[in-house]
Order: sequence, then structure tokens, then C-alpha cells
Amino acid sequence: MIGYYVHHHGHGHLHRALVLADACRLPVVGLSSLPRPAEWAGEWVQLERDDDDPGPRDAAARGQLHWAPLDDDGLRSRMASISAWIAEQRPSVMVSDVSVEVAMLARLHGVPVVSVVLPGERGDAPHRAGLGLSSELVSFWPPSARGMVRGLAPADAARLRCLGALSRFGRDELAGGRPDDGVRRVVVLNGSGGGGPTADQLDRARATSPGWEWQVLGGPSGTWVADPTAALRAADVVVTHAGQNALAEVAAARRPAVVVPQDRPHDEQRTTAGVLARGGWPVSVRETWPDAGWGARLDRTARLDGEQWATWCDGRAVHRFVGVVHAVAAGSDSASLVSAPAAGS
Repeated sequence: MIGYYVHHHGHGHLHRALVLADACRLPVVGLSSLPRPAEWAGEWVQLERDDDDPGPRDAAARGQLHWAPLDDDGLRSRMASISAWIAEQRPSVMVSDVSVEVAMLARLHGVPVVSVVLPGERGDAPHRAGLGLSSELVSFWPPSARGMVRGLAPADAARLRCLGALSRFGRDELAGGRPDDGVRRVVVLNGSGGGGPTADQLDRARATSPGWEWQVLGGPSGTWVADPTAALRAADVVVTHAGQNALAEVAAARRPAVVVPQDRPHDEQRTTAGVLARGGWPVSVRETWPDAGWGARLDRTARLDGEQWATWCDGRAVHRFVGVVHAVAAGSDSASLVSAPAAGS
């Protein structure tokens, strides 16, 4: 049995858990303060929230942890629930996506941990401790994307497995020609983690891009769509933040993109955007949302070759992820079972 801890912020953690659970031959149990997803087929352990107290005390434990506020009933309950589940179910491996505290807790119960590593600065004491005790470290960008993570201990950087972008959609679902109707379409793909262009910014973008039809998904000015497949297939250009899930879906669709990173902890999205700007991927990167010049920007981006995304998302990441998790669950050396090399940062 596999335990999968799913962080509640954003949708990327949950999407990775869903994809892994669907592909694994072992049962996968989700543990999260998120409500059980309708599409989750296995067991789901509902955890209490630990961030409802408006005045948490010493939440970082003097810099040694990321979030463990003193005397918090939610924290006490959720950690006790995880411990009780481990004691009862005896999982073969715990996937932490992402929490160094959950990784530590599982390892203290004698359960091997596969930790998902996110982009950005990860050299603080909690990251070094939680990642250092993990049996395997995986990330969802290709080995060629150098500089995606900073600050890892050298030994951990050397064993980080860069599996490639993990899209929840298959290549066949997203690939295909755009409608041959003469309409040029741009899709704005916002995430659920906050941020995104305002209504005024979108109005100015439309005003400076005559001949382009805009569709906005999610964010403060759009409509949330759980399955953006149809919109991505129809797009000539996608405008997106630099979150891992959004980029994976754009890459799987092989659509050129304008990437505008949003503020996230540990400089996650800005680090990703910087790597994309230096690499050979079909993107135009802007540090902030531009107020003008959208017509020329979209025209230039639309001429980029979307097939260059193949090096970012080759459709095999889920198989590599399953290989790592299964190998750890079996007590095997995953290096011999996974077709993605360990790669430094």
C-alpha cells in the first residue's frame, strides 16, 4: 500500500496524486485536508486543517520546520491521524507532495519516503532535513532544465530524479490541429493558487490585440474549468503562469506560450520562468503582466514551434514516477528500474 500526502494549496499536488493512483498496480491512499475528489477511486484520509489560527505561535520552530504552530488543535489532530493510519495500515512507502513535516513523521515511523521536490530555493534547514531523510527525490521537469532548484545538499542534488513534466492528460487527448476557421485564439490559463491578471489588465490586452479571440480560464476574471482539454486544443497561444501543472498541460498540448510567473514561496515560479527563458522551449517569458503590445507579442509567440515542448513533457513521466514508487515499496534500488537518470540542479 502507498500513502500519498496531498498539500491543499493549488491543484498540482492533487493532479499528480490522481495520475499516480490511476497508473499504480498497488493501492494508493490519499491523505489531505482537501475534500475527497470525486474521481478518487481508493481510500481517502481526511485531515484537519492546521492553518485556521490567525495568530499561530512559533510555527517555524525557530526556523527548523516550515509549519508546526504550538498548541494548534488542527496540527495535533492531523499528525495523530497520519500516525494512526500508518500504525493500522503499515504502508510500504509514503509520497510527500509536499510537506517536510509529513516526510519526517513517516520516516520516524519507519516508513520510506518519496519526496516531490519543487522548483526554487530549497536550501533552508527544513528542506535539507526532510529531503535528506527521504529514500528518493523526484521532480517534474526534464534533466535538461538546469537551475530549477537551488540550495540542495550536494548529495541530494546528485540523486534528484528529474522525471519530466507530468500532465494529467495523455498526448492523444491534447494533441491535434486547431480549428481551421481563420480565428486566432489565445487562452489565459490561470491556476487555483491565487494571482492572475485583473479584469482591467485583460481589457487592455484585448484592446491591444485586434484579431485575437481571448478565453480566460480560472483566476479572478475567468471561469474555472476542471478539464481545459478543448480550450487548449483550440488555442494558437496559451498565456499561463509558471506553475508546474499548467506548464505540463501546455507542454502536452504542444502549444506555444506566453509565461508570466506569479509570486510563490521559495521563488518557485520565477525560478521556473527563468529556466524556460534560457532554454529551447517555445515560450515568451515576461516578468510581469504587460499593459500593452499584446498583438505583436501573440503574433511572435504563435510562430514558435510547439513541438519543442517534447523535451519538457514526453508523456513518460508517470511511468517513471510509478517505477520509483514501486521500487521503494518493494525495497529495491529504483536506479535500475527507472528510465530517467538522476540529475543535479
